[in-house]
Amino acid sequence: MQKTHLSCAILAALASSSVYAQEEQSKAKIETIEVTATKRTESIQDVPVAVSALNGDTLENLGIDSFQDYVEFLPNVVFQGTGPGQNEIYIRGAATTQSNIMLSSVQALQPSVAFYVDEQPVSMAGRNLDVYATDIQRVEVLPGPQGTLFGASSQAGTVRMITKKPDHNAFAAGFDTNIGFTRGGEMSNAVEAYFNMPITDDLAVRVAAYNDRQGGWIDNVLNVPGEGGYIGSAQVISRISGGVLSDPVAMDANRITNPDISTAAQADVVSPKNDALVEDDYNDALYAGARFGLSYHINDDWDLLVQHTQQTLETEGVFAYDPTLEGQSSTTRFQPEENTDEFGLTTWTLEGRLEKLDVVYTGGYLDREIDTLADYTGYTNGGLFSAYYVCNYNSGDPESEDRCLDPTKFYQEDTTTTRMTHELRFNTTMDEPWRVTAGLFYDDQEVATIGQFNIASTEKFDNLSTTLVGTEGINSDGGPFPSDISFVNDITHTIEQIAVFGQFEYDITDTLTASIGARWYQIDDEYKGSTSTVDVSRRVKAFGSLDADELTAVGEDPALVAEAIANNQLEVGLLDSDGVLTVDDTIFKFSLDWKVHEDILLFANYSEGFRPPVTNRVGGGLASNQSGKFENFRIPVYSTTDTLDNYEIGMKGDFFDGQVRVNATAYYSEITDLQTSRFDPTNISFLVFTDNVGDAEIRGLDADIMWLASDNLVISSAFSLLDTELTRVNSELEGISSGVGSELPYSAKFSGNINARYFFEVAGGKQGYVNASVSYTGDRLAGMVMDAYVMEDATQLIYGTGSGLEIEDEAAVYEGVTYTDADGESFRGGRYVQEAYVLTNIAVGVTNDEWKAELYVDNVFDENAILNIDTQQFTPKVVTNRPRTIGMRFSYDYY
Repeated sequence: MQKTHLSCAILAALASSSVYAQEEQSKAKIETIEVTATKRTESIQDVPVAVSALNGDTLENLGIDSFQDYVEFLPNVVFQGTGPGQNEIYIRGAATTQSNIMLSSVQALQPSVAFYVDEQPVSMAGRNLDVYATDIQRVEVLPGPQGTLFGASSQAGTVRMITKKPDHNAFAAGFDTNIGFTRGGEMSNAVEAYFNMPITDDLAVRVAAYNDRQGGWIDNVLNVPGEGGYIGSAQVISRISGGVLSDPVAMDANRITNPDISTAAQADVVSPKNDALVEDDYNDALYAGARFGLSYHINDDWDLLVQHTQQTLETEGVFAYDPTLEGQSSTTRFQPEENTDEFGLTTWTLEGRLEKLDVVYTGGYLDREIDTLADYTGYTNGGLFSAYYVCNYNSGDPESEDRCLDPTKFYQEDTTTTRMTHELRFNTTMDEPWRVTAGLFYDDQEVATIGQFNIASTEKFDNLSTTLVGTEGINSDGGPFPSDISFVNDITHTIEQIAVFGQFEYDITDTLTASIGARWYQIDDEYKGSTSTVDVSRRVKAFGSLDADELTAVGEDPALVAEAIANNQLEVGLLDSDGVLTVDDTIFKFSLDWKVHEDILLFANYSEGFRPPVTNRVGGGLASNQSGKFENFRIPVYSTTDTLDNYEIGMKGDFFDGQVRVNATAYYSEITDLQTSRFDPTNISFLVFTDNVGDAEIRGLDADIMWLASDNLVISSAFSLLDTELTRVNSELEGISSGVGSELPYSAKFSGNINARYFFEVAGGKQGYVNASVSYTGDRLAGMVMDAYVMEDATQLIYGTGSGLEIEDEAAVYEGVTYTDADGESFRGGRYVQEAYVLTNIAVGVTNDEWKAELYVDNVFDENAILNIDTQQFTPKVVTNRPRTIGMRFSYDYY
């Protein structure tokens, strides 16, 4: 195959996977990316673990600026959430129900996937750091447990964003601009720029900055009851509040949708209004930030790197539509929706040599501030005391009728997160058949949050003067809070971790290598603070000390608590008398790899991962409903550690003289004591808590294939096959959670993508290209709880119409509620189906050695994908993707 100037000069820079050319008459070959998946720099084809990686050129070619965009090209990764800065990462189907965004800072599970920026872990429960992908060297995804090298949050995998570092060799600068027009939405525009400057032979700096305004496409439309808008339902309010309203059916007959009712004052159920908030394209997002890097060659053996990233993410509106309204771009919200997420991340790395050892000391400090204002009107349809908060009833006046007032509510949050990490590790460099990586790790995290809930009607409660019960660990003055605040969470959560880790590799023969890795860790988890109803600090300490007086003071009977502990109904052994939860353990990894040929590697691995326990605010308390399966049920003081054992075999190979690459991994995973988030105000508690749902098994196959079809055409694809099932369900969750044999949520049985990039000559020595990609995501189930029919019945009553969303029928009876549906029948059990979708992108461009101009169409066929069915408002909302967007990119680089 004749190698042209085009394939020599452009393939390496523009192929969707890097490509290189050898001698003048030889064929181009697929380049191998260097990765640090094992905390050593190695070829991705030589690392005996499954790794997916895209380099910076590929990210640029695919138009990727955020991790959500990147996930389109990673079939085994799921990005689940409600919008920018409000998402959770899941890998290989190890997913569960997470706490809603209003409580993610207070009562959320630890992530099952670790997210790193270079060497710094930046994961946070429910709100992973949303780092803009500018000036990126590569992104690595390591599926499966990585806990021996990457710690607690690496139960199901690790994602690493590797930034570009200062280059001592030459000056470079460049910029990238992007303007896009979304169908039915606002214009988006972005500017990114960087420069790299060697100041002396030993000192170099690199600066990258960006500003990306992503225009909205979701309209906050006028609420019109009876036309898919919010009407409100006394039946829903009464049944979740214990049936306190005398005749809710009659009240629902006298709503604004009744032709005889002309004003809100005449209605027995007042419908909310949003006239002042109506706005087209109101879900804007703005990313703005900069990264500063300084590299210093101390001497021939030692180097120092210091970097600081500062970013602000501002969003307005919501990224979900109401399925009760026409189309897939309309919602009705009754309070402003705003989120500001700002962080500063400073990292430092000292690398050097001591005789036969490579030494790395790396550390980082993350300071993050989150301010949120959200519509919480939907709590009216899910909170235990909803009737008390918004309805007038039992007045004692025979002439007075029950009436439910305006349900409009809001939530306001101020959260500060800090995280300091240090790691010291050593790598042997001796020319021996064995290699060692060993190190020490320290991590100190703190989440300090104040969440204020406006739940009660100000018409009924005009001056609540809410205060906190306790004072230890709070971040406010304890109140009184503003007159319209009904409930407050004020929590400080600190997690301190120390760990010792190591990995030993031994070359049994020239082609066969065995390795063993281990990590000992100790985590001290301290959960303090107060709500306006619970002194959390005192309660946790009481269960840690089991002091009879303290248990009595927090409303518990010491004798009954002792009995519950003796019967293994409660576990408190990890808590000390100061309320500190301590867990320690050792996890292992074993690997065997065989280099069959210089281009083919086979490997087999066993690895372990874990998530630490989570302390509950109301742990130890009896369920409010003491009948049936809830008899004697107590809320766990903490959810116990869930563990994942993973077995996998894999192959990495280049074939046909480097023209085809196939990497594939088959795996089997066992999850024990899978953690989940629960909210069951009808039966248990009006506060969210965490629990262990049971055990699960996952079987799967991941594969990626790359084909250099010609010097001018590169085709790459990837797919994931998954088979997940619950194998055991805890007795108190039977009939509530999906049952034994059912699928885990959020991950499809099949997902895949294909990408093709074709190059051609253009007059004047320029090169043109066409890039096209198609990604498919299969059906996924939403959440762990089978409450979709309950949600659907409530939606019908509240909005006058159903959602139209598909439900997977899973049980004859859903046992999570004690009331019946609108027809007096028991609810069936089922979960919403997030239906399959296909996304197609295409781009055409022209480039020379310095500049590139590109015209692109994202979501060519204008697919409305169901990314997430969000039920945190107690009726379903559908998080969706951006409609068809046509735009142009231009970039210029000076070397």
